[in-house]
This record gives sequence, structure tokens and C-alpha cells, in this order.
Amino acid sequence: MAIKITDDCINCGACEPECPNNAIYEEDQPWKFSDGTGLSGSITLLNGKVTNADKENTDGGFAEDFYFIATDKCTECKGFHDEPQCAAVCPVDCCVSDEENIETEEKLLAKKNWMHL
Repeated sequence: MAIKITDDCINCGACEPECPNNAIYEEDQPWKFSDGTGLSGSITLLNGKVTNADKENTDGGFAEDFYFIATDKCTECKGFHDEPQCAAVCPVDCCVSDEENIETEEKLLAKKNWMHL
């Protein structure tokens, strides 16, 4: 499953540079699949949907008052680290499992490989 940031976030920013997928964004900031990945131009998502990797998105976790994780880019650091780095560095433990976005380790690794060709 993906990780989410709860409203306990104090906006310290410790998590953002730790994410190997560049899936963590400041409040009110749009995100792109191309940010920090090998994706660009027209891409086919793992669910078969076609989109532009350079398009700015405001869905998938967009928050107004605190940092958020773009669920479609989160791999729980699988393939990079033994544990989610955002949760490891968070001083208030607000980076938690997102029960609404459950993915198997196999799917998370496939997502990681897809983003970092």
C-alpha cells in the first residue's frame, strides 16, 4: 500500500528530500509523473490509462494545509530501502500506511521499475 501524510503534519519538510520517487510535495503544489523519474511525454500507466508525464496534477493526495504524497508515485521505497524513508524521518509520525490504497510488494516493485526505466 502507499503511504499517506496525516493532518498531524507540521510542514517541517524532512520527508520530501528522502523520497526516491519524488512523490512528496508541499501543500497546494501540483505534481507530475516526470518529477524525479525517468518518465516523460505520453505514458501508459500500470492500470492502462494514458496520460502525459509532464502534466501537472492536483489529484492523488493533494492537500491544502500540509505536505502530501502522490499515491500514484509512492512505492513505499520498495526497491530502494528496507522501509519507507518518509516515515523513518518524520518527527511527528504522520507518514502512515494508506489503507485506501493497498498494493502488493510485487505491484510496488513493478511501479518502481516502470518509473525508473
